[in-house]
Amino acid sequence: MARHRNIKNSFITVIPSPLFTLFRVSPLTSLLNKTPRSHRSCSSFPPRSSLFMIFLLILVSFLGLSLLRLVFVSQNLVPCPCPLTSFPTLLPPPNSHLSLASLSTKNQEPVVLSRSATVPLPAHAVSRNMTKEEAEFWAQPDGEGYRPCLDFSILYRKASAKISKEKHRFLVVVVSGGLNQQKNQIVDAVVIARILEAALVVPVLEINQIWKDESEFSDIFDVDHFKRTLQADVRVVSSLPSTHLSSKPTINTRMPLNVSPLWIRTKFLTELNKEGVLILKGIDSKLSKNLPLDLQKLRCKVAFHALRFAAPIQELGDRFARRMWIEGPYIALHLRLEKDVWVRTGCLTGLGPEYDDIIRKIRESRPRLLTGRLNMTYTQRRLAGLCPLNALEVARFSDSASWEISLLECDLGHYLISFYCRLLKALGAPRTARVYRAGGEPFGGAKALQALMGEFPNVVTKEMLAREGELSPYVNRPSAMAALDYIVSLSSDVFLPSHGGNMGRAMQGHRAYVGHRKFVKPDKREMIPFFEDASISEAEFRSIMRKLHSRYQGQPEKRTNKRSTRDVIAYPVPECMCRHSNRPLLRS
Repeated sequence: MARHRNIKNSFITVIPSPLFTLFRVSPLTSLLNKTPRSHRSCSSFPPRSSLFMIFLLILVSFLGLSLLRLVFVSQNLVPCPCPLTSFPTLLPPPNSHLSLASLSTKNQEPVVLSRSATVPLPAHAVSRNMTKEEAEFWAQPDGEGYRPCLDFSILYRKASAKISKEKHRFLVVVVSGGLNQQKNQIVDAVVIARILEAALVVPVLEINQIWKDESEFSDIFDVDHFKRTLQADVRVVSSLPSTHLSSKPTINTRMPLNVSPLWIRTKFLTELNKEGVLILKGIDSKLSKNLPLDLQKLRCKVAFHALRFAAPIQELGDRFARRMWIEGPYIALHLRLEKDVWVRTGCLTGLGPEYDDIIRKIRESRPRLLTGRLNMTYTQRRLAGLCPLNALEVARFSDSASWEISLLECDLGHYLISFYCRLLKALGAPRTARVYRAGGEPFGGAKALQALMGEFPNVVTKEMLAREGELSPYVNRPSAMAALDYIVSLSSDVFLPSHGGNMGRAMQGHRAYVGHRKFVKPDKREMIPFFEDASISEAEFRSIMRKLHSRYQGQPEKRTNKRSTRDVIAYPVPECMCRHSNRPLLRS
């Protein structure tokens, strides 16, 4: 889609492109339109046929039609795949015809959703040479038999016949933020288009005001795959048709939290029908997390199937992942230590007064950047688990003496990293473990990572994995860099986020969807008091940490267990995953 940076001037700068009509071909269509041949006419029966014979004939005909319908339905069922912890088992046999027949077009291959999901490299087997603690650390959680299961309802599929061919009403969505925040908004954009029964223009990526990233949708994501995967759900076009460029719709930037499908229809349907175009901006986290079942499944379909990275990014990310994977099991550690994190969270960097003063001045000059809980002090935020773990906090997983040193170094700026290191060691991570550090350049540079490097010397970044020239196309393109981090992190044996942000939630849900790969979710609120209690021995501390995190290592966790505000993208069970082996995997 042509770049559109001045959103105030409507879409007069959009260059129209030819519109492609998606033809829906279904075996059911030809089946219903085919007139059955009558092999025997009524006159062929003896004139003295009894009423019983006529009744019997009708009964046999009815049973025959029922059997034919049963055969047809059975041909469109896609069985749940084998466990996804092994990459090859995700794919159906090469001669399999299991696909979405309703998605095939005259010029395109049918979309096989069981093959379209972005999947990681297989987890490494636990080695006999490992200690008991190490073996427990690298072991994958029990997936309890859950498998992807996107079987849409009959009503949803019937409505798709009309919605997927919409040519008169178009939804334009402007998404903002970092990569994973953009992905969340794109997912919501597809769902809103489905609710409004409108065609979706490929989303516009707004220039990131912090990172100055000018990437467009096609620079980050595979546009053709996006369209093809969703063509049975929503019609996706590259740009507005020329017939709609004269429209003057308003830009809707105000949307309350937790809006329902009914609210969306009530608010926007009149304008959409009148203008033919609806422009939405600022939809992040506004759509309700409690949607009808089919829309929840659609969210999973977009997040885990349709949003595949552009081929150059995906191929480079796969190369990086293989370079990590070939050396054995590895940990992916997502450290959110960039400057904007400290500004937005209201937390101290742990790097000392000089660095904290820089953050304080930025925060005072731009108070709107501070997100929520304005009445809480730094100490209250930290004890409530609202602050990201810094590099020093990761490190207490060594002995008590080293933790005392870490506390002394806190004034030098390493408290958060020590926290992570300590947690990893308590859970059994060996000192020799290879750690992939995802995330941008930390505020404070190498100083912020000294504690981490001291405890785990084998820390690797994408810059270290890259060969000469491989990263050159992505200089000053943070979204592409974040995509590379995402790909490598997805294939890690263990993933640990420092902060429950968009990356952490996206990785939690994606790792669950592909087989419940190990995902350690630090319970910061419960952990902090034990970290600061010097009277606890190291052995006791490790025991407490393992017990505390025994329930937070990537096991299946239902979205509806605790809070209704949980996102199905982070908790795909039970809406998008089922336990029954005979259930269909994906049907649309």
